[in-house]
Amino acid sequence: MSDQNLQLNEMDVDQAAAQSEAKTTRTAKDLEAVYDIPVQVSAVLGKATMQVSQLLKLGRGAVVELDRKVGEAIDIYVNNRLVARGEVVVVDERLGVTMTEIVKLDRS
Repeated sequence: MSDQNLQLNEMDVDQAAAQSEAKTTRTAKDLEAVYDIPVQVSAVLGKATMQVSQLLKLGRGAVVELDRKVGEAIDIYVNNRLVARGEVVVVDERLGVTMTEIVKLDRS
């Protein structure tokens, strides 16, 4: 009898979760209020650290070595918050970024 109760309770939990999820499903129409809010999107190829004296010595054609390797994913930031990783692509003779991974950060 206890096995039957356990199975029934598990079914009740699954049904409740499905109903809760159905109630909180969002659509594109729910986001219309924020469509016109501008955001800053940055694609970071890599980073380098140097002293100000080294920076001042840089001139045209200088090469700054970054901390990333060729083919390694780049970081995509929205309003200075890391949101994704991606790859550099060329679109109509312009550089672009394609997202390959969405980054979920814990807000604890």
